[in-house]
Formats: sequence, C-alpha cells, structure tokens
Amino acid sequence: MRKACFKLLAVLGMVMLMLLPVTTVGAKDLSGDLEIFSWWAGDEGPALEALIKLYKGRHPNVNVINATVTGGSGVNAKAVLKTRMLGGEPPDSFQVHAGQELIGTWVKAERMEDLTFLFKKEGWMKAFPEGLVKLIGTDKGIWSVPVNIHRSNVCWYIPANLKKWGVSAPKTWDDFFAMAPKLKEKGVVPLALAQNWTANHLWESVALASLGPDKWDALWQGKLAFDSAAGVQAWVLFGKVLEFTNDDASSLSWQQATDMVVDGRAAFNVMGDWAAGYLSTTKKLMPGSGFGWVPSPDNGSMFMFLADSFGLPKGSPHRDNAIAWLALLGSREGSDAFNPLKGSISARTDSDLSKYNDYAKSAAADFGKNRIVGSLAHGVTANEGFMNDFASVMEMFLKSKNAQAAAKAAQQIAVKNGIGK
Repeated sequence: MRKACFKLLAVLGMVMLMLLPVTTVGAKDLSGDLEIFSWWAGDEGPALEALIKLYKGRHPNVNVINATVTGGSGVNAKAVLKTRMLGGEPPDSFQVHAGQELIGTWVKAERMEDLTFLFKKEGWMKAFPEGLVKLIGTDKGIWSVPVNIHRSNVCWYIPANLKKWGVSAPKTWDDFFAMAPKLKEKGVVPLALAQNWTANHLWESVALASLGPDKWDALWQGKLAFDSAAGVQAWVLFGKVLEFTNDDASSLSWQQATDMVVDGRAAFNVMGDWAAGYLSTTKKLMPGSGFGWVPSPDNGSMFMFLADSFGLPKGSPHRDNAIAWLALLGSREGSDAFNPLKGSISARTDSDLSKYNDYAKSAAADFGKNRIVGSLAHGVTANEGFMNDFASVMEMFLKSKNAQAAAKAAQQIAVKNGIGK
C-alpha cells in the first residue's frame, strides 16, 4: 500500500511539473558575448553606455562588445554592416533607423527575424503608439525595437548671441532671408552647415516647407513626381538657403557646425534633436537659457520624425543575449535611462517626463499635437538604395545649383528604387 502511495505521489509530482509554465533562461544564466553594432560614439556614447550598464546589471555574466563605427547618421556603419550581413557574419543586434531603411533593405532580403513574439510577451503592442508599430512592421511581422523618437526639423541658436545681434529666431524662410544679409555684414554665417549628409538633412526641412505635409507624403507614395513643378520649386528654395551657409561645410562634422553656433561664428543650425543632447551634455548649456530652438522655418506645425531601433538578424551568434538586449531597449527603464542623455524622447507612451529636460518636454508635447511626417535623411520614408543615390544627387546640386537637373535626377532614382513610375 505504501509503495502504491509513493508511486501515486511521484506520478502526481511529474504531472504538476508538466503543468508549470516553461520559463526562459534566467537573468544570471545568460553568459557568453553580446555584440552591439551601432554608430553611437563620442558625444552620443554616454547614452549607449547607460543602456550597457543596465544590461550588465541584469546579466552580469554576459560580455558586452560595443562595436561602434563612427560617422554621422551611420554613413560608415552601414557600409561595414552591409559587408558583414552579406558575408554571413551578422552582429548579435544592430542599430538601424526604423522604417524603410530596415524593411526595404534587410527585411526584404529575408535577413531579419520577426519580433512579434517579443512585442506580445513584453506588452509593447500597447506601450508603443499604434502608428509607430505599423511603421516598423509589415503584414509579415514586426522587425525592430524602437529606442527613441527624434525630431529632425529643429533650428538651434544661442539666445544671448541673437540678442547681441538684434535678431530673432526665424519662423519662416522669408524671416530668415530678411535677417541673413544683416548677419553677414556682422561677419556671422547665417546658417551653419556640415558634410554631405547634413545637406540632405537640411534639404528635407526646406522641401517640407516648400511642399507642405500632404505633398511631402505624396512624394514617397509615388503620387507626386520629384520633377513636378512643386518638386522643382523645393530645390529652388533650397538653393536660395544655401547662399547663406559656410563655404567649408564639406569638411565639418555636425558637431563642428553646432560649435559654430555656440561660438558665435554662426547664427543658426538646422539639425536633429540629438543636438540637444550635445548642447546640454557636452557643452553644458541649459535648455532655454543657454541654447534655444524653434521648428525649422515654415515647419511650425509639422514634426518630422525618425526613430533609432535595433533588430535581430537571422544567424545572430548569441540569440538569447540579443533578445535580452532588445527586451531592455523596449522597457520603460531602458528608455528613460537612454533618452534624456541622447536628447531624444521615448517611443513609449508611458515615459517619466520628470527625468527629461525642457527641450524634451516641449518635443513630447509637439509630437502629441503636430502633423507627423517621416524623415528621408534618416531612413523613414525611403529605402537605403534611394538614400544612397540621393547623396549623389545632392553632391551634383551642391556643385551646379541646377534645380531642374536635381529634380529630374531625383525622379530617376525614385523610379529605380521602386518609388513611383
């Protein structure tokens, strides 16, 4: 009888074990390496280091390899990544701009894992705005975890300098053109510019001002030709803006162009709000008093956004470690540790705004009420093929200033890369 009872208890115990939920690898059970591939270096490094510190706290036995490739907007990193991905040596996870930069390149090539399982497990279908989830997904899956929301179309200045020069931040390009000659007379560059990608960055804000949001969106939907009358006019306006930029732009980084504004050699700089992180963290300036901002001229009610994100490449050498990294990135804790240092706002709807500076609070408010449009220069609206070709179009325009030729060339690369007909 006693043996029968023991057998019954043993069977019941096995049944109970089978009914328990299957658990994933515990935090302290993870080991080995985690290679994180990004272009966050220098002044953007502290934000990434804050995430790595959090990850190490959760997973102390994992050796984190910070594989950073320097270069503004990821120009150099993308070239290295392409070699590795095509060579069958992907990193465990890599930084990429959310939207077509990833989907039109590596998802299309079937090199990425679907992350829908992680979004459901972590409750992110509700934590991230529905529109953003749609942007980073297709009908076949969700492909990356957004770390932040950046605003592309911001005009930066130093309030004390403007007061000294007797000018105000421009609300329109007409305002800018009225004050620009006066600034040049004082030996001040009206608008600081840097290397080629920052010209692409400036172009998108100018084009948005010229076209308006509906026509801007129509460009990327193939409903408005780049060489239409409206498309040509955007290049005409851009050419006029370039007349008031610095001659040494091609030799400068975006940080150096921002330094021109800080030092009083230039009045304004149109740059994404990672500049807020640079100005507050590196330059130690207070938002509002030390540095100021307005939307890029004629962009007042429009928020041109981009989002940095990380995905999971197929063949990730340390897949479990990579998934744990992605789980941290999408968490409220990770988001609120990273974004205040980066100068961006959280992609989550439940972030703790008390941890953010005045710039970030204003950006969050604008994101909630402005018309949202996608950035070209940072991978939202077009695939990487178009972006690479557009850099050549920009190079041509910077030399020739021929609006008709640039618009025609832009239309040709649009067709080549599957935008329009």
